[in-house]
Amino acid sequence: MANLDFLIAEFQESALPALTPREIALPDVDRKATVILGVRRAGKTFLLYQEIRRLLDAGVDRRDVLYANFEDDRLQPAAPGLLAGLLETFYRFNPAARRRTAYLFLDEIQMVPGWPRFVRRVLDTENVRVYLTGSSAKLLHAEVATELRGRGLAVEVFPFSFSESNAAAGIHVRAAGAAGPKLRSQLERRLLTYLDVGGFPEVQSMPLASRVQTLQDYVELVLLRDVVERHRIENALAARAFARTLLQAPSRRFTVNKVHRDLRSRGLQVSKDTLHALLQHFQDAYLAFAAPIFNRSARIRATNPRKIYVVDPGLAWAMSHVTAADTGARLENAVYLHLRRQHGRLLQGEVAYYLTASGREVDFVVGDMYESRAGRLVQACTTLADPATRTREVAALAEAMGETGVGEGEIVTLHDEQRIEIDAGVIRVVPAWRWLLEDRPRAPGAAGAAARATRGRRRGR
Repeated sequence: MANLDFLIAEFQESALPALTPREIALPDVDRKATVILGVRRAGKTFLLYQEIRRLLDAGVDRRDVLYANFEDDRLQPAAPGLLAGLLETFYRFNPAARRRTAYLFLDEIQMVPGWPRFVRRVLDTENVRVYLTGSSAKLLHAEVATELRGRGLAVEVFPFSFSESNAAAGIHVRAAGAAGPKLRSQLERRLLTYLDVGGFPEVQSMPLASRVQTLQDYVELVLLRDVVERHRIENALAARAFARTLLQAPSRRFTVNKVHRDLRSRGLQVSKDTLHALLQHFQDAYLAFAAPIFNRSARIRATNPRKIYVVDPGLAWAMSHVTAADTGARLENAVYLHLRRQHGRLLQGEVAYYLTASGREVDFVVGDMYESRAGRLVQACTTLADPATRTREVAALAEAMGETGVGEGEIVTLHDEQRIEIDAGVIRVVPAWRWLLEDRPRAPGAAGAAARATRGRRRGR
């Protein structure tokens, strides 16, 4: 077994890396493990470092914190009893952590056989807080529920949001409504950069050629590790072609039947059932998402096209043809991701598209489709300067608002800003640079970390 004493001492003596703060709130629930999920390279490990830093700033003794990355070759191959041995070695270093609260940060936990049993046991028997990350090849939402048997809370991590990418570039905006002309111009330029570069942390300052190559390598890694290897896909060529088809056309309606015909016309032999399965695998791996039509009927959802969105607008740009420059599609993709960050993937936060009775489309409806309750209607387009575009977008929203009872609609554009009053309510036209900075999830600050630490110390008394 690895020299666990050395690895624990190494972390205790090492400085935490510099990082861009993420606007992601981690849950604080007794006897529940926090499980961080997301696409590869989105920053899951650095979110652990951020939480460790918050705890230390709140007064937690660093000796009460255990961090281990199980992709470290010194911990591989993971022998039976590794986790138990690591925890006991940690307590031997600092027996007081057992009486107080121990904070266990276990990175890439899927590398250790039997990890769910260990996590359930320590949550039941020890005074601990447990934070886990895992490759999307091994940890999915469903698996968190089944493997941990209700003892885990999943947190989705996406690449940087627009706000977080601004922070990485040294631009800190507290209130978009307070932006003067100079800051507004800066944010408008930053938005266009964000739609091209995206939010993967590693590529933020890369030159163009290196960024494109790196993002394409990310896609290949996800396809190989999280789709082909995990699900034992024999037709890797078809999987790669299907993924490229989806990633090159974000914000478009698609059907498996159409893609099936297209792939077969290119000489790729693949069944429709395989394509349906691959689409689910892509979503499990956080590579792309298929938004359904907003309807409680499973038959209607199954027979209508879905709309594809990519996990990051920069990834869509990197995978597109050299001549592709559809800013509107990437803007809509960014709006979808923002809604996912805000509302999550629970039933009450389902993000879908809406078709009115007359066939007009609204890009996004947020609500519970199974109860036919809509809570938010959002359109995305680059500009309303063209009268035909303005008429189309407003008419679709007005009809949808009348049908759903939602009193306010939203149109997100690149630059336009106004208020449109209609019979069904009000339509708010908002520039994307402002809209993407609104209603940001509040990250738990030092006060939240201090409260957690205080509760932990009280439990240890």
